[in-house]
Amino acid sequence: MKFRQAKTKISLKLIITVGIVTAAIISVYSYLSIQAQRNELLSQAELSANKLSETLKKSMHSSMLLNKQDQTHAIINASSEEACILEIRIFNKEGRIMYSSQKDAIGEMVDKKTESCYACHTADEPIQRLSFDERTRIYKIHPDSARILAIINPIYNENSCWQSNCHVHNESQTVLGVLDVKMCLKDVDAQIVHSENRSIIFALIAIALLSLIIGIFVRKWVEKPVNELVTATNQVGTGNLNYIINDLGSDELGLLAKSFNNMTNKLAEARMQIFQSDKMASLGRLAAGVAHEINNPLTAVLTYSSFLLKRVKNNPELEEDLKVIVKETKRSREIVKSLLDFARQSVPKKNNADVNEIINSSISVVENQISLKQIKLEMNLDKNLPQVKVDSNQIQQVFINLLVNASDAVIEKKGKISVTSKLANLSPFGTLQIKNAVCSKRHSLIDEEVKIDGMPTIKIKVKDNSNEGCINIDPIYGKNKSKYSLEIKDLDKVQLSCPKCNVSLTEKDANCPKCKSNIYSFEAPPYGMFEGCVNSDCNWQQWSSIDEAGVRDYIEIKVSDNGCGISKDDLQKIFDPFYSTKGQKGTGLGLAVVWGILDNHDGSINVESEAERGTTFTILLPVKQNV
Repeated sequence: MKFRQAKTKISLKLIITVGIVTAAIISVYSYLSIQAQRNELLSQAELSANKLSETLKKSMHSSMLLNKQDQTHAIINASSEEACILEIRIFNKEGRIMYSSQKDAIGEMVDKKTESCYACHTADEPIQRLSFDERTRIYKIHPDSARILAIINPIYNENSCWQSNCHVHNESQTVLGVLDVKMCLKDVDAQIVHSENRSIIFALIAIALLSLIIGIFVRKWVEKPVNELVTATNQVGTGNLNYIINDLGSDELGLLAKSFNNMTNKLAEARMQIFQSDKMASLGRLAAGVAHEINNPLTAVLTYSSFLLKRVKNNPELEEDLKVIVKETKRSREIVKSLLDFARQSVPKKNNADVNEIINSSISVVENQISLKQIKLEMNLDKNLPQVKVDSNQIQQVFINLLVNASDAVIEKKGKISVTSKLANLSPFGTLQIKNAVCSKRHSLIDEEVKIDGMPTIKIKVKDNSNEGCINIDPIYGKNKSKYSLEIKDLDKVQLSCPKCNVSLTEKDANCPKCKSNIYSFEAPPYGMFEGCVNSDCNWQQWSSIDEAGVRDYIEIKVSDNGCGISKDDLQKIFDPFYSTKGQKGTGLGLAVVWGILDNHDGSINVESEAERGTTFTILLPVKQNV
């Protein structure tokens, strides 16, 4: 089974394929190299034989001219004593051996039909001139013997030959005879075999080393990343969307791994969104059930406590206690109703109210909890605040939730909570949230999956040359915390479009007044067109209808504590329904309710926190709200 799996691995196929190609290339190279070395060694042997033949010819010139046969024999015999020389002989134009290192051969006739003579006597007449290649021959006496190199060197007629009194050569005769030298190629063949063996060994070692190196790098760059991707897909197949592939580099497989991580992250977020939607649906059903089941006993408690309150007019202490019961019973009924309203996204019932009174009322509710933990409460409320049109019960619920959270976060006896309120004149730039965004075809650009500071972002599709990605724009007008999924290189050529219908969002014939890059534009109902620069290093944005309205009056409320703080990872999720940092102690609904209430009041909430240094929630309620 393992062998079958190994055979199907892409890394093994790649190693085998590259190994075969490498072996073929090295084999061809080695073959050509061996042939070149063989030819070079033979060429050197032929040149040596030719030089020896010329040397002998010149050495015997004088003795042959004077017809000193003994001296000629002596030269031939002395030269033939060399180990590599097998035979030296001279035969005349008729083919009779006149001189030879082998005495028995002297006087014998050479067969001119043999291969050695065929080159000169192709038509029974000797050729006057032969090339070097035509004068050499290599042969074996029998198949098991060593090869023999023979070279013939014609002895041409000279003036001294036909003019001498001791010779009878005619002037017209060109060739007088032939010097034939035979040499053994045993040493040359041994060198050739040694060179062939060395080349073969080198080729085998090179193939083995290259295969090993290729195997190592294929395993590192291909097999390991592919196995990691296979493992990741198997994990995702089993439902584990939290599996993360480690960094595999910047090559194609590395980019694939990053895309895979991004995909699983988006799938996990999508699954979480579906899960949260189911929980919100469950919350609606739960709220309806709570309203039905709890309101009845609360009504009974309220009825009897009100009836008792009328009967204890003469008992001030008991009357005060019953007033608290009646008041808190009514507030409990309103809380249940508020939860039901939030689940159903109902419109709050707004009336003019004093924010400071709502704050004081909220503090009175949690005052016992703060006192028991001996927490220091500091209040700095501006007494000259204008009234705002809000749902007092819902805004009170906001402050109660924040105060309870602050109380839970601080250390007993060392904790400190401060509440401040003031009137703030703020520009919309840097404070106003973009809550709606649509393309020209009315597709929503709001991205609930990717959030910045807990708020949904505006998603725009980006195409830079052949690369595609997206920008998640910070929903706060004027802030520059937008998230880019790719690095944009051509800022003046980048294409911007709707992720759903691909309609262009690029503002034609317009560039950023600051950096000259392309700008995007979309409608932000009901406040007209919104424009911004695509450059991540530029914070230029323009919201004409909002800018024309100028600064707005807000009541700013801050609730601060010196408690344990909130981590950076949790800051992005604290406003999500059912997300809690308190473990089993929290329901995860408090801040979600706060967010929904403030959103319905055209307000905003911002959080600043640092681990072990405390948390500050800043609420902005517009003095003049939109109906």
